[in-house]
Amino acid sequence: MEDRVALITGASRGVGAAVAHAFADRGAKLGLLSRSGDDLGLPDTLGVVCDVRDRGAVFAAVGQVVGRFGSLDCVVANAGMGAYGPFLELAPEHLEEMIDLNLKGTLYTAAATLPHLIEAGGGDFVSLASVAGLRGFPGEAVYNASKFGQLGFTRSLDHEMREHGVRCTNVCPGGIATDFALETGRPREVLEGMMSAEEAAEAVVFCVTRPRSYRMLTVSYRPMNEPSWG
Repeated sequence: MEDRVALITGASRGVGAAVAHAFADRGAKLGLLSRSGDDLGLPDTLGVVCDVRDRGAVFAAVGQVVGRFGSLDCVVANAGMGAYGPFLELAPEHLEEMIDLNLKGTLYTAAATLPHLIEAGGGDFVSLASVAGLRGFPGEAVYNASKFGQLGFTRSLDHEMREHGVRCTNVCPGGIATDFALETGRPREVLEGMMSAEEAAEAVVFCVTRPRSYRMLTVSYRPMNEPSWG
């Protein structure tokens, strides 16, 4: 990934940070967007404070990254949150946050970055989604809705962006052992045997390093101890 410039949202921890480290290890220049603005101490990296729920903030942050590195050819829309439990018991603020972060944040990230990928002559737009975007699960109704939307949006983008040389990919992991949603309904005991953030990030690296002659549309993967649920 030498000479590539990549932008990652939700990059300060979890899978976003793991993707950042994996890209940096392969020589990429990085723009890392998060609410903390952490650059993770990585070389050739710009950390930018950005809440992807704010469209204007996303456009401004992307402008900073392009201003620093001169171009952009790889984007990972990773920022998101989850809250689990019966739909009728879901806190209204969690409903709003999942739709705003997971779905609208991805849309805003695409709107701000895709023109730069086209200008660069092609690139990769990766939507870090979930197996929850492929099948409904009990206790995850709104999370499912946000992820189904994310997948549908990115699959539709593929039709529009392919002719510009931009590959649009959904990466849909199963269970990952991070602190994701542990304070909003996800029990800590389920983490045993799940993938590490670094293992989850390997699929992202795989997708964006394929030969330019083909593209990955949707990649789904799970830890070996987790059922496929159909």
